[in-house]
Amino acid sequence: MAKQIEVTRTFNAPVELVWSIWTDPELVKRWWGPKHFTSPVAKLDFREGGISLVSMKAPPEMGGQEYYSIWEYKEIIPLQRIEFIQSLADQEGHKTDPTKVGMPSDFPIDIRTVVTFHKLAANKTTMTVTEYAAFGTISNFAQIGLEQSMDKMVAIFS
Repeated sequence: MAKQIEVTRTFNAPVELVWSIWTDPELVKRWWGPKHFTSPVAKLDFREGGISLVSMKAPPEMGGQEYYSIWEYKEIIPLQRIEFIQSLADQEGHKTDPTKVGMPSDFPIDIRTVVTFHKLAANKTTMTVTEYAAFGTISNFAQIGLEQSMDKMVAIFS
C-alpha cells in the first residue's frame, strides 16, 4: 500500500468559498506550489473525467523552472470531496516521466489525491488533503510543499 502525506487546515470561511479554491482558476494560481513559487497556469476542467493543467514556477533564486501537472478527476461530491490523480506533465498536458523534468528516479508517476471538506460553522471549514504515493527520497519535501500550499490557501481568506 502506498504511503500517504496528509495535511489539515481550518479556514475562516464558509465551505462554499473554501471549495472554490479548487474550482476557480484565479484562486488556484494563488496557492498552487510551495512558498515563493508562483502558478502561471491553471486551466481547469473541473468535472468527473475532466483533466486540469496547472503549473508552478520556482523563483529565480531557485532556477526559475516551471513544472506542469495534470489533475485527472475521479470523483467529485460537491462541497464534500474531490478525488483526482496528480501527475507531472509537459506544458501541453501530456503525462511525462518525472526524471525528464529533473525529479529523482523514485518520484511517483501518479499521486492519488483526496480532498475532504467539513463545515464546522457558518464561517469555519476544515479541509484535509491526503496524497497517496510512494514518495521515495522526496517524501519530506512533498510534506513541506503540501503544508506550504495549504498555508497559502488559508491566507486567501485571512
